[in-house]
Amino acid sequence: MMGRWFWEVDKVLLLMIAMLIGIGLIAVAAASPAGARRLSGGAVKVPELYFFYRQIAWITLSIPIMLFISMMNRDMARRLSLVGAGVAFVALLLVPFIGSETNGAQRWIDLGISRFQPSEFLKPFYVVALAWLFSLKDKGLPTGLISAAMFGAVAVLLMAQPDFGSTIIFGAVWAGMFALAGANMRLLGAMGVAALVGIILAYFFYDVAQTRIDAFLFGEGDNFQTQNAMRTLTAGGLFGMGPGAGRFKFTLPEPHTDYIFSVIGEEFGLIACLVIALLYLGIMARVLVRLLDEEDPFAILAASGLAMMFGLQAFINMAVNVQIAPSKGMTLPFISYGGSSMLALSIMIGLLLAFTRANPYLNRSPYVVKWSGS
Repeated sequence: MMGRWFWEVDKVLLLMIAMLIGIGLIAVAAASPAGARRLSGGAVKVPELYFFYRQIAWITLSIPIMLFISMMNRDMARRLSLVGAGVAFVALLLVPFIGSETNGAQRWIDLGISRFQPSEFLKPFYVVALAWLFSLKDKGLPTGLISAAMFGAVAVLLMAQPDFGSTIIFGAVWAGMFALAGANMRLLGAMGVAALVGIILAYFFYDVAQTRIDAFLFGEGDNFQTQNAMRTLTAGGLFGMGPGAGRFKFTLPEPHTDYIFSVIGEEFGLIACLVIALLYLGIMARVLVRLLDEEDPFAILAASGLAMMFGLQAFINMAVNVQIAPSKGMTLPFISYGGSSMLALSIMIGLLLAFTRANPYLNRSPYVVKWSGS
């Protein structure tokens, strides 16, 4: 099994993910002293590398899970995702009743030894469940209506937390997969108009959206976080102040999670930030290239949706740090500190590797002309 997996898995994609994890570990080490200082006070003294050591533990747990899932065949990965989607959705339903609150948001369930965020685990399973649903379109099922109902249920639960940023990501991925599944242009246009109307209504009737948008567009309210993130990001210039030499990172609210991209800019420079952005872009491009020869509609939808979910999260986090998007409270994939985030992303990439594995039984195109020698 290991030998077959080695020949079929996308080693380039695996290498790029390993590079992200390595960069993330260095970034968490740089941001950990600032994060630890924010938690320290009075009799409480948090060690400077507290988050770094915990991140090593989460990586040690997550990588075997990612590799194990990547070794599954597509049917097993699909079944795992459908069961996982059901379990994660039930956990999301329980958040308003048993969830714990941090910074005004109730998104986590406390298990005693640790907390987990159901919405993070729902992301990869939601994508594969949608892909399976859209692949049944030829069976006569109203896949559009069913998928819209799925997104609507998730959106209501997320906005109640409140988590407007994740709601946008779930909606954007649903719309993208719906388009990829063959939705007609008129319907897509109507969905675009509905999305615009939804954002306008959210601005007027959803306090969280109004506060974030006002702070971003008009500088009203508390926009200190994004302004400080931009100042920290550019403080190091092109090449950075050097590891551990950053000063502005100590003024960031979440230097080891939401704003770790700014810490990288201060200590390692804007060139390092550009390399990271290109690495995320390279992962997206690699998935699309890998799907060029794919014949299974389900695999195409699943892999494309997972890549969209992964890329959107990275883009939004970086956009917030450079002040071209309002604050969202979203981690940078594989770079930000976080147990739920690391485990959920490892599941996501494990599924992505499973769906992009080379198919040894792929039929050759009948249009390929073979050289006969004559």
